[in-house]
Amino acid sequence: MKSEGLVKAIKRARVLVVGDVMLDRYWFGEVSRISPEAPVPVLKFDRSEDRPGGAANVARNAAALGARVTLLSVVGRDEAGRRLKELLREEAIGARLHSDRTIDTTVKLRVIGPRRHQLLRVDFETVPSHEILRSKLADYAKLIAGCDAVILSDYGKGGLAHIKRMISIARRHFKPVLIDPKGGDFSRYQGATLITPNLDEFRAVAGNWKSTREFGERAMQLRRRLKVEALLVTQGEKGMTLFSRDGRFHVPAQAREVSDVSGAGDTVIATLAVMLAGGSNFGGAVRIANRAAGIVVGKFGTAVVRPEELFGKDE
Repeated sequence: MKSEGLVKAIKRARVLVVGDVMLDRYWFGEVSRISPEAPVPVLKFDRSEDRPGGAANVARNAAALGARVTLLSVVGRDEAGRRLKELLREEAIGARLHSDRTIDTTVKLRVIGPRRHQLLRVDFETVPSHEILRSKLADYAKLIAGCDAVILSDYGKGGLAHIKRMISIARRHFKPVLIDPKGGDFSRYQGATLITPNLDEFRAVAGNWKSTREFGERAMQLRRRLKVEALLVTQGEKGMTLFSRDGRFHVPAQAREVSDVSGAGDTVIATLAVMLAGGSNFGGAVRIANRAAGIVVGKFGTAVVRPEELFGKDE
């Protein structure tokens, strides 16, 4: 398919993103001395920057490619939650963010020194209440019919407590379900269309291997055990490998210069979902997602890829 056709197909795609949202907050400054109180650098604060993070960054990536995106999640009734809603409005993302007065919105605060070197990260997070999660599940059941693909973005913050039911509902409506997994138990993802663990996440579930052949065997065994159509193992500078009923398909990494890998997995799953929603097959979607990953790791922080960057040449 030519790049013009891909862009048109993507603009018709409707993607529903569900999962753990957060606010990525950056504090920038200069370091010129060490603290007399402890052997740590003293940062002279200069400026701050906020970006959507977690599932919100997934939604932002899908929207940046041109898809129509709905984001369903939970935030606290606090400054960070209000700021996240504001950022999502600026990105033209249809956000359904349930407010929970019992929690604080998850915030990842990164302190950035000279040459964009990360000095420290501070996380603020609490688990949403059961009442809010039940309310979100009811919304999900209403929204599912109006999408072409579903992304369940699991950051392990408690927002996907009903993920098994979410997968079941999506499959009953014949919607592809893509999952960015977390943790050492993948059984909760059984029945999904595609899961995208990175190498460490895959190893934690499948165990170590001694050869490429054994790696492939473990991947195929996991795919069959989970009853998923495809398993994509992302491997950083080694590229990514897709395992499906059609066999093994590997694409080498395309990164020109790595600046920051933050959010690269978000870009990969967002691109995969948009491509599948636009009518692509697994192989075509993986090739484009791999290209998107190579572009986004050359940018600072959680970032997005635009169509003009991704489709500069005909496919």
